[in-house]
Amino acid sequence: MSLVRRAVPGDAEEVLRLRQVMLDSMARGDTSTQWHSESLPGLRARLAEADGSFAAFVVDHPERVGALASLVAGTVDYRIGNARDPYGSAGFVFSVATDPDARRRGYARACMETLLEWFRERGVRRVRLTASAAAEPLYVSMGFEPKPDPLLELRL
Repeated sequence: MSLVRRAVPGDAEEVLRLRQVMLDSMARGDTSTQWHSESLPGLRARLAEADGSFAAFVVDHPERVGALASLVAGTVDYRIGNARDPYGSAGFVFSVATDPDARRRGYARACMETLLEWFRERGVRRVRLTASAAAEPLYVSMGFEPKPDPLLELRL
């Protein structure tokens, strides 16, 4: 039996806590959690959509009742098709995080494998993610290939 399960609305606060663990590890300067209260209602609503384009998969913490040990979240986005992918379904992985005291147990890999299966079931042929240097070996071992990043961003 798998340790991985799909996150539900009752997990929302723990999902945000693990997302913060990931953000803090990226050392982007702002470690504020003020945004959690504003994000919580939207996250709960997304977690309640069983057939939506967003999913989060988690492992419960083995030593702390009510806590999560690991999290992986992803979305399926529609892009106009092309010759290699006429259906235009693209997967994006984000918020991969494991509680510091639960690392090196295979939880993130198990969550990733479950998310990748979820993508396959939805016809996704291409999955993208942004990896830290520490996490890149995990993704490469799962078949992800480094690509040049032509990403540009505009904040509105």
